[in-house]
Amino acid sequence: MREILRVNVSLNDFMEVNGAGHSACMAVFSGTADGPYFQGRILPHGVDMQMRAEGKPVTLSARYILEGTDDQGKPCRIFIENNGTEDPDHVIRTRPVVVTDSASLAWMEYADLRGTVEGTADGVIIHILADAV
Repeated sequence: MREILRVNVSLNDFMEVNGAGHSACMAVFSGTADGPYFQGRILPHGVDMQMRAEGKPVTLSARYILEGTDDQGKPCRIFIENNGTEDPDHVIRTRPVVVTDSASLAWMEYADLRGTVEGTADGVIIHILADAV
């Protein structure tokens, strides 16, 4: 698999609830995206929801829309729902689902996409991978 999209996320706000044995948080974010098929930015109101429970791995579900240009230079949008779980090595592995209005990128809607999340000083980098296209 190779990287088809890199999403550079900056965290804007963070809300958390700590309960008896569970915690939930919502992180609102912005940022940019780039790769060989798309260049653009995250539209307002992207959100990542994370759940933590004692003795269980962290789970996340992020939803956001990218706006920019596809590999043909045409304006487009990409909706991403990215669900993931932290593995025993503390790497978050995701299964992105994509919806796009770009004819050139429509293959992403049917591709077997995988992802990883890399921490940075002010946010994260989401790496979205696919088999060679």
